[in-house]
Amino acid sequence: MTRANKTTTVLWALRSPCDLGCPHCYFGVLEQDRLEPPTQPGKLTHLPHGDLGLPVLLDFLSDIGESGVQRVFLAGGEPLNWPPVGQIIAALTAAGVQVVVCTNGRPLTRPAIRKMLYDHGVHAVSVSLDSADPVINDRQRPTRGGQTDSWVRVVAGISALLDERGDRAMKVGIYSVLTRNTLAGMPDTARFAAELGVDYFVAQPVALDPGHELFAELVLRERDIPQLEQVFGEIADADLGMTLPGELYPAQVVSTVRHRLQDKPGCYGGHQLAFIEPDGSVWDCPSGHMIAAQAAAGTQRSIIGHTAAELFVPTTTVRDCPLFSGDCVNMNPLMEFDRVLGAR
Repeated sequence: MTRANKTTTVLWALRSPCDLGCPHCYFGVLEQDRLEPPTQPGKLTHLPHGDLGLPVLLDFLSDIGESGVQRVFLAGGEPLNWPPVGQIIAALTAAGVQVVVCTNGRPLTRPAIRKMLYDHGVHAVSVSLDSADPVINDRQRPTRGGQTDSWVRVVAGISALLDERGDRAMKVGIYSVLTRNTLAGMPDTARFAAELGVDYFVAQPVALDPGHELFAELVLRERDIPQLEQVFGEIADADLGMTLPGELYPAQVVSTVRHRLQDKPGCYGGHQLAFIEPDGSVWDCPSGHMIAAQAAAGTQRSIIGHTAAELFVPTTTVRDCPLFSGDCVNMNPLMEFDRVLGAR
């Protein structure tokens, strides 16, 4: 199959466990889930009870080179803490699929992990770092074991990855979660990312349901929009030498702050974008609203017993969607990732 026929981007939450305990994580809070494990379809959890084993995953990948999948973002949980992850990456890159690893950054301090990423031809590594201030970052991204060196370790991992890159084509970037606690310092975070030497930077708004206990503390609201626009403008005007999301992205973020749900003409979800959970469930997109709608309709699929070519056929189809939200705007940088891989 020619590259022109590769039209699908897959965000794959490969594993459930993570060594961080971010209270705003879309996987929920482990301590709460241990007391009352979630049972509803599509509800993510750091409990690994439903995570699929390697044989099932490799069966699914057996014909991915003949599928419509162009690019896979491997996420979690923390994918790099799972020992077989290298076999998954190797199966993808050997089939000509572009691989972007999304990591909390802590595993990058291990030389064997960095070597594996290079040896298997990973195209990009997206690292989560929410602030240039270690205190703010580690408060928003605490470790489960109570360590106090998380920011230091993540920065060391990024630096090591960049130092060893040489003339390899692999890109390295930073994703920072925009909350009411990190908003004012986001330009400093972007400058710090540029000083580290990363290739791309994305400030993505936190997406929490109104009933979440941290909604009032973390989620941007309409009165934050002037500062939000100022922050985006300051980052763009600084000309930091990194690839940023497309020029429409700031306005899209502002729009989802102003309107929680809105219509999206020509949405790629379900056709050019898919989301896979650790238990193998396949959804049209990662949006919680879309997952709930699909779960109610019983239209979700699974990689269990199916191959990639069966599930993901090439298509350029889009559709109108009435469920565009802050969940969705965070997918736009993924769908524009050619800009990152094509940048020098």
